[in-house]
Amino acid sequence: MAPLVPPERAAQAVGPDPVALPAVTPCAVIDTNVWLDLFVFQDPAARHLALALQCGAWRAVRSPRTDAELLAVLARPKIAAKLPPDAVAELTQNWQARAHNVASSATAPWVCRDRDDQKFLDLAFSVRAQALFTKDRALLRLARRARRDGLQITAPANFARLRDGAAAGNP
Repeated sequence: MAPLVPPERAAQAVGPDPVALPAVTPCAVIDTNVWLDLFVFQDPAARHLALALQCGAWRAVRSPRTDAELLAVLARPKIAAKLPPDAVAELTQNWQARAHNVASSATAPWVCRDRDDQKFLDLAFSVRAQALFTKDRALLRLARRARRDGLQITAPANFARLRDGAAAGNP
C-alpha cells in the first residue's frame, strides 16, 4: 500500500520544528470512525493526524477489543461494498504493524453513556495516552473531565491545535 502522503511531506505533521521531537512520543487512541476517516475515506480534516502517525511524531495504540470492533465495522455490508477483502486485509495489517497492541489493564474513571465506546476510554487510561481522537458525541462529552487527568478527547480536525499546544508546553 502506498504511504498516506509522500515521506518528504510527512515531517510537516510534527509542527514548526520537525527536529524538536518531544522526549517521549505522544500516545493516541484512535476510535473506529476516525480510523475509517484516516485510512478508508482519507478525510482532509484528519490529514494532520494521519501525517503525524505516519512519520512517528505520534504513536497510536490499539487493543484486542478495539481491533475486534474495527474488524466488525469493516465487515458491515456498507463498508464491505466499498472495500474488497484484499484491501481490508492490507489496511488492517498495516494498522496492526503501525499501532502498538496493548491490553487495557485499567478501567477509566470516566464512564461513557455508550458502553460500546468505553473500551477506548479504558485503553487511553491504561496507557496514559495524551489523546483520544473521536467524533463520537458520547466520548466528546467527557473531554472536560478527562482533561483534568491529562487526556485530551478531541476530534481529529483539532489535531493541529493540540499538537501546537503540546509543543509549546500547553497540554
